[in-house]
Amino acid sequence: MLINIEDLRQRARRRLPKAVFEYVESGAEDGFTLNANRRGFERYLFRARSLVDVSTRDQSTTVLGQKLSTPLILGPTGLAGLLAPWGEVLAAKAAASRGSLFTLSTMSICTIEEVAAAAPPPLWFQLYVWKDRGVTRSLVERARAAGYTALCLTVDVPEMGNRELDRRNGFSVPPRITLTNVLDVFRHLGWVLRMSSSPRATFGNFIDTGALAKKDAVSVAGFTNRQFDPSISWKDLDWLRSIWPGPVVLKGISCAEDARLAVEHGVEAIIVSNHGGRQLDFLPGAIDVLPEVVDAVQGRAEVILDGGIRRGSDVVKAIALGARACMIGRPFLYGLAANGQAGVELSLDILSKEIDRTLALIGRPRLSELDRSALRMELLPSATEPRPALRVLDGAA
Repeated sequence: MLINIEDLRQRARRRLPKAVFEYVESGAEDGFTLNANRRGFERYLFRARSLVDVSTRDQSTTVLGQKLSTPLILGPTGLAGLLAPWGEVLAAKAAASRGSLFTLSTMSICTIEEVAAAAPPPLWFQLYVWKDRGVTRSLVERARAAGYTALCLTVDVPEMGNRELDRRNGFSVPPRITLTNVLDVFRHLGWVLRMSSSPRATFGNFIDTGALAKKDAVSVAGFTNRQFDPSISWKDLDWLRSIWPGPVVLKGISCAEDARLAVEHGVEAIIVSNHGGRQLDFLPGAIDVLPEVVDAVQGRAEVILDGGIRRGSDVVKAIALGARACMIGRPFLYGLAANGQAGVELSLDILSKEIDRTLALIGRPRLSELDRSALRMELLPSATEPRPALRVLDGAA
């Protein structure tokens, strides 16, 4: 029975080869940040109000002027099409069916055009600024032509993080059968058969790029790995704004200073994110950074939380701390691996029902009513200190 996100995770684990599942699951180096994303939510407890009429509840929100039925955004995840054939298309269609929105990764298997042709708006496109600025411009122009409504610029990858599990597993793009993984792959023949109907097993947005046209998948993967640019700076954001007419969302902000700079450069929304713990290890959990960023922007940009969501109650905590919405990555990927589009829809249904139930139980029937007075923060003691009393967050009633 699939009744929560952990159930979907376990189904995904059974259906995917080890290397593919651990590509989704793993973080950088020691996994401190990966785990901090979950631990951070444990610091916040609810202040429930009683005798409140909660017979009608509303969890809708607006993001960049677009009304969403639920405060959930499917975040950009590379190679989602390795979990199910046409994975990005299925996820985008699932998001639309639930009143959410989908963000297509630059590193997707399905192309910008394939997703836009198959799924209704709203759609966002996630972008890296590559060393080859001509390729970057081409991606932006393609997203604009295809009708994507916002550009989501990821800024925390000057180079790839040290993902040791991927290295130990020999994970590669496209996937290869080796002596190390042959037995595991053949234990998952269902996945092999499903993926045989997939359009390709590489980064689809680059398969026809310039000198790579008609080259093999290995060449495409090598090209993209060489394109991450450590020289990217705020001037590149200004350049992007000159070629993209719509709103720009900055993903990967983890401190107040950068949040203020983002606002100064005209960014319409900020995503508080540490890349799911997959880049720099020993960053704080995303939820721990959220109040700092919300206070820094002072309402001049919308703030979205990305990282660690596994329960609807997590989403409610993030909204209470000032987020407009939350991005999810692994939860919908588990659903995609478990049962394709229906699995993604189930992941959204699970979280939406948990959000609804939490709103009822804390006596806040409308998402828009949430603020920090809905929370208490538990100060985490050291092993030798007595556990302190709970306190209401600053600004609470």
